[in-house]
Amino acid sequence: MAENVKIVINNRRARHEYEILDKVEAGIELQGTEVKSLRAGKVNLQEAFCAVDSDGIQLYNCHIAPYKHGGYANHVPTRSRRLLLHKREIEKFKKGTEQKGLTIVPLRIYFKHGWAKIEIALARGKKLHDKRRDIAERDTKRRIDRLTG
Repeated sequence: MAENVKIVINNRRARHEYEILDKVEAGIELQGTEVKSLRAGKVNLQEAFCAVDSDGIQLYNCHIAPYKHGGYANHVPTRSRRLLLHKREIEKFKKGTEQKGLTIVPLRIYFKHGWAKIEIALARGKKLHDKRRDIAERDTKRRIDRLTG
C-alpha cells in the first residue's frame, strides 16, 4: 500500500460471508462532520451494503457516529451516501448485480492523500461448507507457520 494511506475500518465480516470477485476504490460524498467522525474512527461497516440506483451507487446502513463537537450542523448517522465512481465502473457493477447471487459489499474505508475512500467489491455469498473450508485452511496454515517459524 502507498505511504499516505490511513485505514479507518476493515469489514472483516464481508470477507468471511462473501467470495470477493472484483474490487474497486471509490470516493464517498460526505458532509463536514462525517469526515471529522471518520478521522476519529467512529464508523461501523458491519451492516452496510451498496446498491445501484439512478444516481449511481449508494452506500446504505453505514453508521458514522455524530461528531462530538458538531452542534446543530451534525449529520444523520445512517443516511445513504453516494459513491463517486466513473460511469464505466458503475455499469460494470450494475451488470454484475443483475446476475443471480451477486451483490456489492463495502470492504474498508480509509484516507488516501487526505481524501476519504471506500473499497467496494462485487461478491457472491458463501455457503456454509465454503465458510467451514476457509476456517479449516486458515487453521492448518496457522499450525504450519507455528511449526516452521
